[in-house]
Amino acid sequence: MKEQLSNLRMRDWAETRAHSSWQIFKIMAEFVQGFEVLSRIGPCISIFGSARTQPDNKYYELTVEIAQKLSKEGFGIITGGGPGIMEAGNKGATMAGGKSVGLNIVLPFEQEGNKYVSKETSIDFDYFFVRKVMFTKYSQGFIMMPGGWGTMDEFFEVATLIQTQKFLKTPMICVGRDYWCGLFDWMRTVMLEKESNISPGDLEMIKIFDTADEVVGYIAEFYTHNKLQPNF
Repeated sequence: MKEQLSNLRMRDWAETRAHSSWQIFKIMAEFVQGFEVLSRIGPCISIFGSARTQPDNKYYELTVEIAQKLSKEGFGIITGGGPGIMEAGNKGATMAGGKSVGLNIVLPFEQEGNKYVSKETSIDFDYFFVRKVMFTKYSQGFIMMPGGWGTMDEFFEVATLIQTQKFLKTPMICVGRDYWCGLFDWMRTVMLEKESNISPGDLEMIKIFDTADEVVGYIAEFYTHNKLQPNF
């Protein structure tokens, strides 16, 4: 019996290995499609936040305003293409006549793309890691609106890439002091002061603002003395 189980496991593993080899081509295809679409759009700002945020929420309305004003500055807007904060970002870009990009993936709470992304600028992904590369390669700034696990994942990944200089120096902004300051207080008192797991400059590279004018003004001023170019 033990030998039969072992043979079954090895057969299943061999089938998995064969599937993994062909999977490489699917991954390559997603990278090629993403690079082809996004390289033609020009400088963009990525906006992250919760898929659960409702249109009557203050952060939804604030995201629309931020995206509108950034679009008028000439930036495209990249979101995850779903509902909530993502919809708000794409809506603001569309209202301002700007470029509205959606990087879609099927997840709980965001099963389909929002109506503010055109077919030409909507890209579907099966792989989270490919999607993350697309969020970051062509983005000239990262705006973190309030969100859940996914937003925190994106927050710490972007922060790590900037901290380790795998990116060029790039604006990273958290919007909503009420939402973010508790996390930053913990990072300062525990991660920095108590455990010395980060450096003082690591927190200084991230700005926290409350208004659209603060966000847009900071990004606009940043690019008066920095080049617009892909991050890697």
